[in-house]
Amino acid sequence: MDVNAKLKELEKVKTEGRNKVFTMYLNTDRADPDQQGGEWKIHLKNGMRNFESYLKEADDKEELNNFQHVKEKVERFIKENEQHQLKGIIVFATADDEVWYAEIVQMRLENEFYWQETPELDQFRKLKETYPKTGIILVQQNQIKIIDSYLNQIKDTISYELDVETDTWRIMQGPRKGTSGTTGLGSANLQKDKFDARYEVNQQRWYKEVASKIDKQAKDRDWKRIYVVGENGASNVLTDQMNKPVDEVIQKNMLDHEESKVMQEVLG
Repeated sequence: MDVNAKLKELEKVKTEGRNKVFTMYLNTDRADPDQQGGEWKIHLKNGMRNFESYLKEADDKEELNNFQHVKEKVERFIKENEQHQLKGIIVFATADDEVWYAEIVQMRLENEFYWQETPELDQFRKLKETYPKTGIILVQQNQIKIIDSYLNQIKDTISYELDVETDTWRIMQGPRKGTSGTTGLGSANLQKDKFDARYEVNQQRWYKEVASKIDKQAKDRDWKRIYVVGENGASNVLTDQMNKPVDEVIQKNMLDHEESKVMQEVLG
C-alpha cells in the first residue's frame, strides 16, 4: 500500500447527492484486551446498523440502497479475509465503485464509521506519520540483517555475512554459519579467539565497507527512519560509519530473534 499516492487520490474525492463515501476504521487486534472475545464483529454490526436505521427513518430509498450495496461489499471483503486478519481494517467505498479501497493493516485503529460526501482521512494520515518506510539494522560482529518495513509490516529482509578470508561482505545464502566452525570444541574455541582478535583490529574497516551498502539500501528503499540494533561496540561503530542519519541506536543483541518480535520491540 502506497499511502502517499492513495492519500492524494482520496483527498480529491467529493461526491454529490445520495452517492456518499463510506469510511471505516476497524480495530481487529486480538492482543487488545477489549478484543478478546472478537468484539470487533459487534462494532462492525453496530456501525452498519446505525447508518441503516438512520436512512430508513429518513425514508430515503436511493441512499439506503447505495449504503446497502457498500455494506454488502465490505462484509464480503471481511468474510473472505477473516483468516488473514491482523490488527485493523481500513475501507473507503462508494456504491458506484468509483471509490473502493480495502486494506488489512498491522496497526491498531480506533473504531470509526462515516457516511458522508468526502472520505474521513485523519487516521489514514496518522498512519503515514507513525509508520513510514523504515530500516532496522541488526548487527552482531560478522553478521548483519536488514529489516525493511512499511506501515508496521515487514516488506523484505536482507542478511550480510563477512567473509573473513577476503574481508568482504556478501549477501547470505542458506543457513547462517557460525564463526567457530565445526571441527571440534578445542579447534572451535581457537578459531573464535583468532576471529575476536581480528575483529578488534579490523572492526572500523569492516563496518565502513558494509555501511556503504546499507546507505545504498536506505536510499533505494526511501527509508524515512533508521534504527541500528546490536551490542554496544558493534552498533555504535556501524552507526558512526554510515552517512545516513540514524534515528536511534538500541544496544541489544536481537539478530537471532524472530523478525516480528524485533519489529514489536523497536517500533512498539
